[in-house]
Amino acid sequence: MVRTVVVLGGGISGLAASYHLSRAPNPPKVVLVEGSKHLGGWIRSIRGPGGAIFELGPRGIRPAGALGARTLLLFFLFPRTCGEQVSELGLDSEVLPVRGDHPAAQNRFLYVGGALHALPSGIRGLLRPLPPFSKPLFWAGLKELTTSRGKDPDETVHSFAERRLGPEVASLAMDSLCRGVFAGNSRELSVRSCFPSLFQAEQTHRSILLGLLLGAAFSTAGRSSQPDSALLRQARAERWSQWSLRGGLEMLPQAINTDLTSRGVTVLRGQPVCGLSLQAEGYWKVSLGDSCLEADHVISALPASVLSKLLPAEAAPLARVLSTISAVSVAVVNLQYRGAHLPVQGFGHLVPSSEDPGVLGIVYDSVAFPEQDGSPPGLRVTVMLGGSWLQTLEAKGCVLSQELFQQQAQKAAATQLGLKEPPSHCLVHLHRNCIPQYTLGHWKKLESATHFLAAHRLPLTLAGASYQGVAVNDCIESGRQAAAQALGSEIDS
Repeated sequence: MVRTVVVLGGGISGLAASYHLSRAPNPPKVVLVEGSKHLGGWIRSIRGPGGAIFELGPRGIRPAGALGARTLLLFFLFPRTCGEQVSELGLDSEVLPVRGDHPAAQNRFLYVGGALHALPSGIRGLLRPLPPFSKPLFWAGLKELTTSRGKDPDETVHSFAERRLGPEVASLAMDSLCRGVFAGNSRELSVRSCFPSLFQAEQTHRSILLGLLLGAAFSTAGRSSQPDSALLRQARAERWSQWSLRGGLEMLPQAINTDLTSRGVTVLRGQPVCGLSLQAEGYWKVSLGDSCLEADHVISALPASVLSKLLPAEAAPLARVLSTISAVSVAVVNLQYRGAHLPVQGFGHLVPSSEDPGVLGIVYDSVAFPEQDGSPPGLRVTVMLGGSWLQTLEAKGCVLSQELFQQQAQKAAATQLGLKEPPSHCLVHLHRNCIPQYTLGHWKKLESATHFLAAHRLPLTLAGASYQGVAVNDCIESGRQAAAQALGSEIDS
């Protein structure tokens, strides 16, 4: 009898899990359940005036590292037995790369003291003082190399950075990075969970600089044994920093959905899950309001806090752990200007909390992907709002109107980039509870959840951004691993 696996959540993690399940040698029956009408989660692309593309969520995917390479291999080239390689999802011609010599790859900025400051690049940039830092970052590197290994099992990002790199790097660079990636507070986030490569580098090599250098060397040496493709070789040769798709990143979940449907996967949209109950026979009953599904195994790609409210009473200890994994909201404001120019060329800039508690950063979309500017072309930027300012508004029960976010975004664009004329086009979207917060001790929560699932042999696997990475590559990998666990086998990458 064919097993049934139900995947909860149609974001990129759930889509990736379904994708891998459908490609197993003896695939189970797969049912993907999404509560909204939209697939892809926070990945969403809107076509505006003149064909311009506006990203409401992620706007690029990094090809670097094992996970970045796997994403490119997974979705774009699939080797046939005869040796030829063909497009798996038909998206090869749609790829828009940002090459290593491009300004969007080389230049990133911090907005501090009312001015934009380029982050140092190359050896020369480390040897001289560059604002907003009061002395050359070479000294921070020297401090890092001579600092002893930390003894605690976990540490906040701020504490870790201050201990190893000094207070300036912690309060400016790492504070801004945590806001840009997690929309979070570096004094609360866990370095072990948010930046595991830094934590492991210190634990293994006593120095994050040495650890990262040695890790990169070993990664390069091991490439010959990894799967390869023409697209991946091109990405490495041209040193891509990121890539997108001509019609926006939402083309990826759309193509996966089409592929899943062609392989017999049942995709249910607009079907929010009401509850999960484990039957005496060992299978799940998944309640969908007026109907229900039976599943031999469930993969949950729902946010941890959402899943915690669906679990049955016998899984109460697991539910309690998952309910403590919180998330923060982010307002994304897309702005387009006619006849305007940026004062600098680069990927964008981040804003430390000491400079502006509400503006996380601004992405210069037109620099990285001018092909998406539309006709006639207009300058596109995206202002990210969140942090303590938004948390305070939410706590006070204030009305979070589009007008408020547009006003804040236009003010930031005018003050920080000199874009003082009103935009020709504006989109405002508030993503509630969209970025999980890996706070201090997050690893213990994951360990507790894993032990509970194993001890009670629950046919349930966790996937998604709530656990081990919020980037698109991380979410895709979590879906792959969840599918392998549900099948009880390793899946070929």
